[in-house]
Amino acid sequence: MSTNISARIQGALSSANKPGGTKGDDRRKLSYPMVLLIIAGALLFLSTLRVITGVDNLTSFGQYSAALGWAVPIGLAGLGGLWAERAGVINIGLEGMMMLGTFAAGWIGWQYGPWAAVGAGIIGGALGGLLHAIATVTFGVDHIVSGVAINILALGVVQFLAKIWFGSPGSPASEAGGNDKQSPPIDDMPTFTVPVLADWLADIQKQEWFLISDTAGILRAGVDNVSWVTLLAVVLFVGTFFMLWRSPFGLRLRSCGENPLAAESLGVNVYKYKYAAVVVSGALAGLGGAFLAVYVHHYQENQTGGRGYIGLATMIFGNWRPGGVGVGAGLFGFMEASQLRGGGPTIHALLLVGAVLLAGYAVWKLRSGARMTATVALAAALLIAIWYAASDTVPMELVEASPYVTTLLVLSLAAQRLRAPKAIGKAYRRGQGT
Repeated sequence: MSTNISARIQGALSSANKPGGTKGDDRRKLSYPMVLLIIAGALLFLSTLRVITGVDNLTSFGQYSAALGWAVPIGLAGLGGLWAERAGVINIGLEGMMMLGTFAAGWIGWQYGPWAAVGAGIIGGALGGLLHAIATVTFGVDHIVSGVAINILALGVVQFLAKIWFGSPGSPASEAGGNDKQSPPIDDMPTFTVPVLADWLADIQKQEWFLISDTAGILRAGVDNVSWVTLLAVVLFVGTFFMLWRSPFGLRLRSCGENPLAAESLGVNVYKYKYAAVVVSGALAGLGGAFLAVYVHHYQENQTGGRGYIGLATMIFGNWRPGGVGVGAGLFGFMEASQLRGGGPTIHALLLVGAVLLAGYAVWKLRSGARMTATVALAAALLIAIWYAASDTVPMELVEASPYVTTLLVLSLAAQRLRAPKAIGKAYRRGQGT
């Protein structure tokens, strides 16, 4: 019986997807050999770019280790947005849920350690998700209004509670080093290292062989001094894929975001699945916030720094798929690490990357017949190349804004291939289809 219901839901999902152009979706699927070829090409390009520009950060272990660290909270926020929006609920409140996660982690973490901080962050974010679910699913509040309200409410709540719990004169938190802007210090989170492999990659990196040492430096970031929360994030990405695309639960949850009336007619409790998705969404965002607090060893005011919004952008860039979210988070994490570690010279070298990518995009658009778009992209590539050739660095203001500029550029270039769940953001009431 359950198998029969799942098959009927799958049929309803397929029907819902047809207007979006499934043929186009199939065309865009990449085989594993093609993916490996793209990765090899990217490594060769980065190695060549490092030699041309002389910027070692482009392939260094430190750069990619930092990028991995900054990608985790963004990726977890994006993954949280994916859960909610696959069930049909827009979650603009990811930023506020991350704030609740950072505060809860700071509050519990300085007293009970980093693992307790991680658990507290998950609970704090889940409570924010529950509030969003109550407002949108039960009371039918507009999803955008509810999300913005949660962001504003969370900011006020954490600032108020920080003054009471961390900044009160004579309190244990204040005596331990806290104040109204930050919590007392949190102990170090244990890290994971593959001893033999990490040492071997480090030795290869020191040889400074073209491509081989560059590849070793990049791969080493995944096996040397890696946070256990980073490994947990990887498991959550893989688990999300299998949960949402390879299980009856995920099939029913996605049906709520595509056609809730059809799902209801097949016996799916749409309210239950929407609640579950939004609470999980908040928990993932809260885990991202907890990672930030543990990463820098305490909660700080405005610690999320808009990463919830960037996470939302990675979800859109990733076309509401876990793999795409992971790629987007890696890109934005790399830009964050670049502006913090390398500064002007690294961002200046990346101008050449942007010029090459825009030129390739122009050629692709020209082949598809979009001459105007191709012309604009080619002109932009030429201007960026001239800028690179005529300068040695970039202004610090642009360095600081580079992650956000990258967000805008990536979303503008990816917009034409996106397909959101069909019922996303739409009001639903039980029995309205009868």
